[in-house]
Amino acid sequence: MTIQNKEQLAKYFDHTLLDCMATESDIRRHCQEAVEYGFYAVCVQPRWVALCAEILHGTGVKVVSVAGFPYGTNLSKVKAYEAEAVIMDGADEVDIVADLAAVLAGDAKYLRTDFKAVVQVCQSLKPVVPLKVIIESAALTDEQIRFVCEIAQGAGVDFLKTSTGFHKAGGAKIEDVKLMAEAAPRCRIKAAGGIKTLEQALSFIEAGVSRIGASASVEILKQFETISSSKNLTTEITE
Repeated sequence: MTIQNKEQLAKYFDHTLLDCMATESDIRRHCQEAVEYGFYAVCVQPRWVALCAEILHGTGVKVVSVAGFPYGTNLSKVKAYEAEAVIMDGADEVDIVADLAAVLAGDAKYLRTDFKAVVQVCQSLKPVVPLKVIIESAALTDEQIRFVCEIAQGAGVDFLKTSTGFHKAGGAKIEDVKLMAEAAPRCRIKAAGGIKTLEQALSFIEAGVSRIGASASVEILKQFETISSSKNLTTEITE
């Protein structure tokens, strides 16, 4: 995929602000940035969903929120309730965290039940709400990545997401994205966690991701603008 312009690049981004210290003024500024740069969505903590939905109504920028975040250890029924609650507040998409203990234990039954509880909520609505499952790929072996991705795909989730950005193991890796896509070809992939530069973002897009979660979205777009301006200037001088 060759990115032709900044508008095309911006549509890959869930402009993310999940810091527990973020205040209302931070959220309002975050939404303004999303509109200014034309990002696909903002991704925020549940308590801010209603405010974001109000601010972003009619702008084309969607609202994404989280459930079972950031550890994935919540009861399945709690994740399902959290998902329903943020959707009722105006979330257009939901990102949930897989239970890593179940992944490490190879507990397919638990994971399947966990995912399906939220899938049922998201697919019962009109329109259907896309669901992403965060697997913390940096903390898993290749075998464990395949295992959880296959179960998530079988449960009917829409996206697989690399990372919360909060795990000590780290964030998104190109090789993990490729493995996730191979293990669950019917799912789209969202890369998130530690993506701070234009070079990183373009590498993940080239690897086939459909979405990027980043708090550095504005900086990445500015890097693209700087490079584009430099190329245009060079062309003009040459001509």
